[in-house]
Amino acid sequence: MIRTVLAEDQGLVLGAISALLSLEQDLEVVGQAADGQAALELCRGLNPDVLVTDIEMPRLSGLDLAERLRAEGSPVRVIIVTTFGRAGYLRRALEVGARGYLLKDAPAEQLAGAIRRVHAGGRAIAPELAEGAWDAGQNPLTDRERQVLQAAEDGAGTGTIAAALGLSEGTVRNYLSEAISKLEARGRVEAARKARELGWL
Repeated sequence: MIRTVLAEDQGLVLGAISALLSLEQDLEVVGQAADGQAALELCRGLNPDVLVTDIEMPRLSGLDLAERLRAEGSPVRVIIVTTFGRAGYLRRALEVGARGYLLKDAPAEQLAGAIRRVHAGGRAIAPELAEGAWDAGQNPLTDRERQVLQAAEDGAGTGTIAAALGLSEGTVRNYLSEAISKLEARGRVEAARKARELGWL
């Protein structure tokens, strides 16, 4: 049996994926999580073969989750299943160690096949995205610039961002300025929007 953990913050979608996978004789859903942190804890405790996760989730995104598992040396293989069909997201997913990347509108049997392929050591990438993955361009943002821009995207002021990240307000302003410059944006809001559209946030 291929032991699988599912991470998805929309209850109906989580239930539907779990029900579909339970029909497969060689797949077993051993855990379900509604946010990234809970999924990380399930993976640590259950040591599943495969984690199927959304990107946008509370507490930890699917990309942060994949990166954390890789940093911890976890053998869990990660498949991203998302509505985000942008090559930038796929590229980031591959960079943080994900082995699969599928779109939520893919046929159900494609997910089961992807789990088997990834469990066997292969990759499973949505064919319509694979070709453009490396044309998306390298993400020019550093991790800190990305963190600051994400916080600014949510409407936080410089002081709030500084306190949350343990930085000085001047350092936060410098990171924002660098990100705005790299993205050739007119301000922090436009920079965050452009970075989000390219899959860099």
